[in-house]
Amino acid sequence: MYYGYHFWGMHLIWWFIWLTFIFWIFATPYSIPGQRYKRDGPLDILKKRLASGAINAEEYREKKKILENDSEK
Repeated sequence: MYYGYHFWGMHLIWWFIWLTFIFWIFATPYSIPGQRYKRDGPLDILKKRLASGAINAEEYREKKKILENDSEK
């Protein structure tokens, strides 16, 4: 029926479509909304806690200073 041409024609096109789709899934950048996301860093979490009122400005400054000193080492 195929006479040895199994990978030509539409079959080859489907392989190309699937490989492109798989590449797109794994190569999607992290900044696209609704897609993969980066984990929040310690300063980001600290800023969110300040914004939500879980800590006050003085605690924020103290903890930020500690985090910044740790990152310099």
